Amino acid sequence: MIGPLYAESLDGARVDVEAADGRTWPLESWRWLDGAEGDEAMLARCGDPTLDVGSGPGRLTVALTRRGVRALGIDVTPRAVRLTRLAGGRALCRDVFGHVPGGGRWATVLLADGNIGIGGDPEALLRRARELLRPGGEVVAELGPPGTATRSERVRLRRDDTATGWFAWARVGADGIGPLARRAGFRRAEVWTEAGRWFSVLG
Repeated sequence: MIGPLYAESLDGARVDVEAADGRTWPLESWRWLDGAEGDEAMLARCGDPTLDVGSGPGRLTVALTRRGVRALGIDVTPRAVRLTRLAGGRALCRDVFGHVPGGGRWATVLLADGNIGIGGDPEALLRRARELLRPGGEVVAELGPPGTATRSERVRLRRDDTATGWFAWARVGADGIGPLARRAGFRRAEVWTEAGRWFSVLG
């Protein structure tokens, strides 16, 4: 659904995100190509093995691999998967709600860069993550800052006169993760901030 325009953005094209209410903002794909300040705060909490959901061009999958953590990235965009492999990471073109290798055996499910919003239903995504984790496994998620309302909306990607179909995306703020995590079956939600970014570990 989002593949071609997302792939173009990874190659440097200007692509915007458009919300159903008319708001637009740039899709800043460049942030996912190289290491970003605060990444270490997530990587240090990832166990072996880690499933990087919505891995994009694979900067975190590759970083984990280089430090000796068995990591697999999954993304719905073939171009992103190819970029991950070219950089030395393992990646598959998969939807997290479909068949994912290693179900029930992952130490960590990583939801970086706002990917807790995948599918527009964070509770359903966290329940799916629980299915993929081994006993005692954890979700490491990046969140919006405190005060960010937990909400789902329909968005699409647009470049000039070309647009994707609409798809659901969600946002979750740091102060909203606790109740959400409990509803999804997690007992613990640790929250911290680093380099202006907000993170949580759910166990």
